[in-house]
Amino acid sequence: MSFSNEVKTELCRWELSPRACARAEAYGVLLFCHSFTDGEVKIVTGCPAFAHRLPELFKRAFRVTFDRKPEGPVQGKETFLITEGDKLFSIGEALGYDPGATLAHHINLALLEEDACRTAFLRGAFLAGGSVSDPAKSYHLELCTSHYSVSRELAALLREVGFEPKQTTRKSNYVTYIKSSETIADFLTALGAPLASMELVNAKLEKHLRGSVNRRVNCDSANLDKAVDAALEQVDAIQRYARTRGLDSLPDKLRDTAELRMAHPELTLSQLSALFQPPITKSALNHRLRKLMELAGK
Repeated sequence: MSFSNEVKTELCRWELSPRACARAEAYGVLLFCHSFTDGEVKIVTGCPAFAHRLPELFKRAFRVTFDRKPEGPVQGKETFLITEGDKLFSIGEALGYDPGATLAHHINLALLEEDACRTAFLRGAFLAGGSVSDPAKSYHLELCTSHYSVSRELAALLREVGFEPKQTTRKSNYVTYIKSSETIADFLTALGAPLASMELVNAKLEKHLRGSVNRRVNCDSANLDKAVDAALEQVDAIQRYARTRGLDSLPDKLRDTAELRMAHPELTLSQLSALFQPPITKSALNHRLRKLMELAGK
């Protein structure tokens, strides 16, 4: 099951609201479904939970039934249709449309005055025309409608409730989208999908942790490479000095340092400094090795 369907399934676990909120949810479905004209309502969905919810939702919201609905188990995409004039009239009347006017869609804010109705409307819009990407891959949530004015009014509505969406067009559809992971999580929580929101947050934390570990590993690897290169350079310098002048010509402290470095070229400075009797500091060891490098250079 896709992450979008997981979210929609969680949203559909909510009990159907009283009629006002059920009507607001159904309104969101209609404005973001496949087709809502004065001649038909056509809702296409691939989410079994949403398909199961639709008949009862429309019955409670408008007291109408679908002229065509799937029969038996829901598999793949299923289509719900209303074409009877009386039913379309009842829906339009409930939503405040003028029976004699051309059906031009806008969001009737009079139906969304209550916070609960506004949330129900957004839930219906997402169930019919929304999608959200798998947070393990990317962060992208969108609501898609074929109605230009509805898209603009939706963006304004989202800003009123604290979200900052962006907009684009895709073929003949208008897309309102969010790409901030924090905003998507807040939006899903507001709609009534806190489990999906937590899954998104956990996915983000996991990606952040993996990135942090990878950066640490890469940093440690780079530091190890530098330490190995430095140790090989030190050993090479000490060997050159030993061939030309001999280590016995060195002061005792430098001679001990040269012998230990050649005996343990794989050790870091911290590890090598601990082998001295008594142990010396990393800074003191680094100073001695620089002095050996200078002498070899001369």
